[in-house]
Amino acid sequence: MADEMILTRPDDWHLHLRDGAMLAVTVPCSARSFGRAIIMPNLNPPITTVQQALAYRARILRHVPAQSAFEPLMTLYLTEATSGREIERAGAASAIAAVKLYPANATTHSEAGVSDWRRCDEALACMQEQGLPLLIHGEAITPGIDIFDREAVFLERELEPLIQRFPQLKVVLEHVTTAAAVEFVRQAPPRLAATITAHHLLLNRNDLLLGGLRPHHYCLPILKRERDRQALLAAASSGSPKYFLGTDSAPHARSSKESACGCAGIYTAPAALELYAEAFEQAGSLNRLEGFASHFGADFYALPRNTTAVRLRRESWSLPASYRYGRGAIVPLRAASPLQWRLIT
Repeated sequence: MADEMILTRPDDWHLHLRDGAMLAVTVPCSARSFGRAIIMPNLNPPITTVQQALAYRARILRHVPAQSAFEPLMTLYLTEATSGREIERAGAASAIAAVKLYPANATTHSEAGVSDWRRCDEALACMQEQGLPLLIHGEAITPGIDIFDREAVFLERELEPLIQRFPQLKVVLEHVTTAAAVEFVRQAPPRLAATITAHHLLLNRNDLLLGGLRPHHYCLPILKRERDRQALLAAASSGSPKYFLGTDSAPHARSSKESACGCAGIYTAPAALELYAEAFEQAGSLNRLEGFASHFGADFYALPRNTTAVRLRRESWSLPASYRYGRGAIVPLRAASPLQWRLIT
């Protein structure tokens, strides 16, 4: 059994850093492990233009530690008003890596998202021409759909027609959570890939609901059945380049999580790589962690793989119970609980 691993420095292909004072907490945590990260645009108000994205990037870079080469890769928030001209500007901006689609009201700060995909045809066609990937929060928003079925319904009603209408568009189905999504991606053309989070690899809905509601395990898409978790684990550790690392690390102040209407999001960045190592060890596939974490995402985005490395050591340690944020706190996943692997810096 290996007690140490050296990996090509990984990238995070789905990350929420938030804005303002929270950047002082979130940016160093992610820069500790990752060389690059795709930064989500669902601020309030959302990042809908290249100018806004570049300004946000500048704010992020001010918090990157001096010894780090962490590179934020920016995204635009797709709305029904996004023009083809703005997509052309994004395609010409080297710092813009993709465009994000949120179904309206599907998750945190998605109120400005898309209700009618047909109103986005101009932008989607231009993305196809520019080679800009479309990143999708894949949940159906039709009223009455059970929250545990929203991903599966989305695949049939929304994603399959989209892929057929735009045959050259690169698509990432983000944070997949079900066996149905794993199979959909497996059978799709190579231009469709998926990210998988550490928390969906390690937790199922019992961890959220059994024995009492655990608000720091609440995320969207919501945790699913154990058989879905097993399907995700098998996909992530399969060696298929269609699945790669995207933490969807999403910090919220403790007061916003532990409330009558708690926010969706799990903060995994402080120990993201260690959590993935734990999951891959559970699958008996530590030798495949590097491809999933360090190679396949870069290849899909047609970016060079990182040239530096990180070292993971089998070592018991614990995260703090919380991270200070203003007068409040942010609670990470596995706060004050033992972890089995540690990144050696």
